[in-house]
Amino acid sequence: MLHWPDIYAALRNRGIDVPDNALPIPVSGGGISSTWQLQVKDCRLFLKTGSAADFDMFSGEAEGLLELEKGAAIRVPAVLACCRAGEHSVLALEWLDLRACSATMERNLGAQLAQQHRVTVPRFGWHRDNHIGSTPQQNASHSDWTRFFLDQRLGFQFELAARNGFGGELAATGKHFLDDAEACFDGHDPAPSLLHGDLWGGNWGVCDAVPVVFDPAVYFGDRETDLAMTRLFGGFGRDFYAAYENAWPLAAGAEHRMQLYSLYHILNHLNLFGSAYLSRAKNLLKRLR
Repeated sequence: MLHWPDIYAALRNRGIDVPDNALPIPVSGGGISSTWQLQVKDCRLFLKTGSAADFDMFSGEAEGLLELEKGAAIRVPAVLACCRAGEHSVLALEWLDLRACSATMERNLGAQLAQQHRVTVPRFGWHRDNHIGSTPQQNASHSDWTRFFLDQRLGFQFELAARNGFGGELAATGKHFLDDAEACFDGHDPAPSLLHGDLWGGNWGVCDAVPVVFDPAVYFGDRETDLAMTRLFGGFGRDFYAAYENAWPLAAGAEHRMQLYSLYHILNHLNLFGSAYLSRAKNLLKRLR
């Protein structure tokens, strides 16, 4: 049970003027955290609430949004507060009135994503670990993209799957695959691009006639990994991909590598949501091998 007086007090301590009679309205779509709309004196807020143990997940999301905002390529919701409130954690963001997407907005998003990916740093990873969904995501700095991805992305997910009861055939096939997977990269040497990290169709929309992205799992990695995620669950049309390709064409071999990169997200869904994703993970592994 949420204790709203604690939450309001924590928000006031961050300079947000919350009336005593403010009424939180539940918002649908929060698959991992509880989500709310809250009217305060100056504006409406979008709130995520969770237990005190969720603070690291919320703070990683807040820092990720600030990193994307610093990239100055795609609009993100403004971060207003991220704090502990008694036994709870709270992330307060700007409320966005999202509208339906259009071909024009898809083209704009594709071009802007290419611009975001041109924001680079010397090494892969990020200054902190964060989460993708509720799964921990390791971001230790690395100079070698291949090792970063195989160890901190696929290797970690295979280990987590085994702990979640999905060992056996999946674990054995995964081990053999990882032993030989460096060949999939075949000299590919990407720049460490600023990634959204979890760019599926439910994590973007249109507000005030511009594209906006949210719910990131930010790190610096191969730009093709963002594009791989866009292909998994729909929500992006040909205008988006054409605009991206026009702004920054992909390198040879991208289609095969994006199959590899999508395995990370399929394994993560297996670990988050269970056996419904097991056959999909096995089949993708077989195709990759």
